[in-house]
Amino acid sequence: MNIVVLVKYVPDTQFDRHLTGENHLLDRSESILSEMDEYALEAALVLSDARGGAKAGNNVTALTLGPAAAAAAVKKSLQIGATAGLHISDDALAGSDASATSLALAAAIRTLGPVDLVITGMASTDGETSIVPAQLAARLGLPQVTFASSLEVEGTTVTARRDGDDVSEEIQATLPALVSVTDQANEPRYPNFKGILAAKKKKVTTLSLAEIGVPADAVGLAGSKTTVTAAAERPARTAGVIITDSGDAGIQLVDFLAAQKLI
Repeated sequence: MNIVVLVKYVPDTQFDRHLTGENHLLDRSESILSEMDEYALEAALVLSDARGGAKAGNNVTALTLGPAAAAAAVKKSLQIGATAGLHISDDALAGSDASATSLALAAAIRTLGPVDLVITGMASTDGETSIVPAQLAARLGLPQVTFASSLEVEGTTVTARRDGDDVSEEIQATLPALVSVTDQANEPRYPNFKGILAAKKKKVTTLSLAEIGVPADAVGLAGSKTTVTAAAERPARTAGVIITDSGDAGIQLVDFLAAQKLI
C-alpha cells in the first residue's frame, strides 16, 4: 500500500501570530509540524504497521510545500515513522491560498506514481480553512471522506466514522481515496531514539514547481483566488468591569449586560 500524508510547517500556536510585508503574509519564523497533521501521520502508520510495514511494501510518504525551513516538518515525520519525504520548495509558492496550494499538491502527488490513499489532517492550524482536502480530492479525481474520527481499510474499501453532535455515520469509499482525520482519530506516537537515527537514512526528495509541471503564475499571490487587502494588529485587551456586591450586584450585572446589548 502506498500512502501519502500531507504535513505542513505552521507557526507554533504557543506564540502570537503575525503578518509581515506589504502582502500580509504569515510570519513563519517560529514554526513546527502542524499538530493536526500528526493525527494523519499516525493513521497512515497504523495502516502500514498492520500490513507488515515498509518491509512488506507499505510506504508512507510525508509531503509538504514551502520554503527550505519547511523541510523540518518532513524530517520530523520521518523520525516518527514515515518511509520517505517529498518537499516542494519554490519561492513562487509564497502567498498561495487554499486553491493554489491544492493545485501544487495534486501535481506533487502525481509525481509519486500510483497512490492508494491520501491522508490529511482535518485542518491546518494556521489557515484553518479545512477545504484543501476536498479541493485536492477533486483535482485528483478521488472519492473523499472528510472529518473521519476512525479509519479502517479492508481490501480495496476504506471505512471511516464521522461523528456529529447528535449522530455518528459510517462512510465507505473505494481505493484510491482521500481521507481527512480529526484529532479524535488516534493518539499520535512520538519520535524515539531509534526512529531519529533511522530518519537520517531515509530519502527526502526536493522538487521545484517546474519539476512537478506547475507554472509559477498558477500559485503564489498571482495564482490565488483570494487576496488579503488589509490587516491590523488585534487590539490590546482592556480592563474588565468589576462588580462589587453591596446587596445590588444582581441589578448592576443586569444593567451592564443591557448596556452591552447582551440582553
